[in-house]
Amino acid sequence: MTEIVFPNDANPLGNVMGGRIMHWIDICAAIAAGRHARTPVVTASVDQIDFHRPVRVGGVLVIRATVNCTGRTSMEVGVKMWNEDRATGERSHVASAYLTFVSLDPDTGTPRRIAPVIPETDDEKRRYRQALERRARRLAQREADEKDA
Repeated sequence: MTEIVFPNDANPLGNVMGGRIMHWIDICAAIAAGRHARTPVVTASVDQIDFHRPVRVGGVLVIRATVNCTGRTSMEVGVKMWNEDRATGERSHVASAYLTFVSLDPDTGTPRRIAPVIPETDDEKRRYRQALERRARRLAQREADEKDA
């Protein structure tokens, strides 16, 4: 996905607002998740979003999302965003995030089984392995939160 930062996307400092970056990240991730699942999807969680540098009004943002791993009805999507220099094409890392989406049956709105991710390249295998580790941490945190409630 590619976006340009307009004045209505900016804070008083002239930089894109963090909320707008989060919005674009969620959209790009939802498109990737929906393409994988071939169903409607909803955002279930966002692990974290790391902001690395500001982007000025007029900046061009390139956003890439990848389905890293799937469960029965959910999937982790990794998103990375870069600011692209118009004159040189050089890219600098702006933000990264991991989101979890759930596939929904279009008729009932209930969770629907999805095809697994089958990693093939070394990079896909690394992302898959790391996604499984993050999933284990998320599930452990959820259990701890439920005990505290």
